[in-house]
Amino acid sequence: MSREVERGALQDKMFVLLLVLVSLAFAWILLPFYSAVLWAVILALVFSPVQRWFIGHLPNQPNLATFLTLLSIVGIVLVPVAFTGASIVSEATTLYENIQSGDVNLGTILQRFLDALPTWATDFLAHFGVTDVADMQARVISLLAEGSQFFATQAVLVGQGTANVLLGTSIMLYLLYFFLRDGGKLSQKIIHAVPLAADYKDALFDKIAVVVRAMVKGTILVAIAQGFLGGLIFWALGIHAAVLWGVVMAFLSLLPAVGASIVWFPVAVYLIATGDIGKGLILMAFGAGVIGLVDNLLRPYLVGKDTALPDYIVLISTLGGIALLGLNGLVVGPLIAALFIAVWDIAARSDVVPNAAVHDDAPAADEPPADKSKAR
Repeated sequence: MSREVERGALQDKMFVLLLVLVSLAFAWILLPFYSAVLWAVILALVFSPVQRWFIGHLPNQPNLATFLTLLSIVGIVLVPVAFTGASIVSEATTLYENIQSGDVNLGTILQRFLDALPTWATDFLAHFGVTDVADMQARVISLLAEGSQFFATQAVLVGQGTANVLLGTSIMLYLLYFFLRDGGKLSQKIIHAVPLAADYKDALFDKIAVVVRAMVKGTILVAIAQGFLGGLIFWALGIHAAVLWGVVMAFLSLLPAVGASIVWFPVAVYLIATGDIGKGLILMAFGAGVIGLVDNLLRPYLVGKDTALPDYIVLISTLGGIALLGLNGLVVGPLIAALFIAVWDIAARSDVVPNAAVHDDAPAADEPPADKSKAR
């Protein structure tokens, strides 16, 4: 009998090993298109309410409802992203060419800014070496040239890799269609296959779904809103490369505390210092009163108090995600952090993880257990 038990245990271990190896092999095959798979899953999760709305109005036509949802995603997400990307490349390339040709003289701009400052301000900046126009010009030119050259290079790469871009987008849309249509059944199969107790699985997957959806909406939509408003006010005030600066503000808005103010505040100060007091005050008021309040107004509504992450966690996870995964890390980093906190939050709950820890008020061995219904 013991041999049969040992043989059964060995077979179970071998099957688990096979399961892990096959899963890793499958992930390795999907690795070249992990971005397409990632964004298909994210978009399916975020737009699942839209899918349910279409199904509610078209109860007997799931394929049509899914197709209409897919068209909505293309119109709401893909078309604006493509247009914005093209505008960024164009503006960045133009900026780089203007710097190279000398049409944009950064030395003159810096000198005008320093000349407009009061004496106490220039003395303060002198302690940090900011008043050395030649040195500052060289640093700014180097920074802007590198950034603009990067975008110009990316434009060439995108042009050369159009087939790869189209292939990745097609795969994403293809997967997205089936994730939207069959996502409920697929998620149920995954939940059923996970070798965890029912209490663990119910609490874990419910929490994960809420956290992922809230974090994606709270991260991306708030960034888009702040970047759009920042680019809009730059365009209204006639500031060059408004789309480019709007996208920069959208990325920087992911960073807590400072966010988009890293861009609009120095520009407002420059406008005021160089004599465009009206424009500078408008930008200052709009930045503080509109752009700055978007995060405080939208994020609690989109994310909710229960799923909000501490600012330092958002900062570290965002920067770490970018360092490891590039632009995909903007979403993956905070998502992993959110899932990490969600899993440990569930693990710390005594009603989900029994006997997770020994408490001081735990009953003695000869005492009857407390009535859980009363405790609840």
